[in-house]
Amino acid sequence: MSLFLAKRFATLVATLIGASVIVFLVLDILPGNAAQILLGPDASPEAVAELAAKLGLDLPAWTRYWQWIGGLLTGNLGDSHAYGSPVLDLILERLALTMPLAIVAMLLTTVLALIVGVTAASRHNQLGDVGLMGLTQVGIAIPNFWFAILLILLFSVKLQWFSAGGFDGWGEGLDGLWQGLKALVLPALSLAVVQAAILARITRSAVLEVMREDFVRTARAKGLKQRAVLWGHVLRNALIPVVTVMGMQFAELMAGTIVVENVFYLPGLGRLIFQSIANRDLIVVRNCVMLLAAMVVIVNFVVDLLYAVIDPRLKASDI
Repeated sequence: MSLFLAKRFATLVATLIGASVIVFLVLDILPGNAAQILLGPDASPEAVAELAAKLGLDLPAWTRYWQWIGGLLTGNLGDSHAYGSPVLDLILERLALTMPLAIVAMLLTTVLALIVGVTAASRHNQLGDVGLMGLTQVGIAIPNFWFAILLILLFSVKLQWFSAGGFDGWGEGLDGLWQGLKALVLPALSLAVVQAAILARITRSAVLEVMREDFVRTARAKGLKQRAVLWGHVLRNALIPVVTVMGMQFAELMAGTIVVENVFYLPGLGRLIFQSIANRDLIVVRNCVMLLAAMVVIVNFVVDLLYAVIDPRLKASDI
């Protein structure tokens, strides 16, 4: 297992290095000049050149890359060109909203998907199975930004249960926590619907495959109830593909907040990326994109470790 961990960690580091090179090259070759955008179209070429030199934009790309990597390793991500504040502070401030939003969306995704997937599998080829799979097909076809607008119209405009957007921050005490979570319910639900529909179909297929195994028939022959067999024996053995998809979905939820945060006007990481792209604030965009790439790699690494926890029969060489 130690050899397995070493190999996986080496792969993680190599992937992060490759991702950093790709992210830097793609953003570095984009047209436009941050200094020109900051000063406006009427600025003189001399003023633009002076600001570009001050921001380090006149340095060779290789030098800027190594300066960026050194900053990543030391926690010094530089200062935003548009906001004039440290990039690390901006990211941490926005993550205080985006991370809870992604976690709540992932919890909703998991609960909905497991209930729908297991229920559909237990009613295989019956009306309940066909109906639930039809709903998941609709869920996959619905764009999350369009579903977000529908949620606003229903729960904010008509019923007035939730606010249509905005986030007042995490207040003090349980009341402040509840108000913060309440503001994230509709955005999280709009993110979770599509992901839950996909995960439910994966769960159903995995559960149906396990239900054909001999140990399931043995459990039923011993007189165990259907619910105990499904949730106590079948589901755990079907979790390998489910956990794999869940890992990818959590990373997708982090990236998917860009659209939803703009719909609900939430000051999260997604909105920061959107605004920074518009401002040509590449130092912020670069670090935010690298953060999302690192999350994808790290989540996949954690999923690999969970395989052995879920199914002890698996060896490191099998994963």
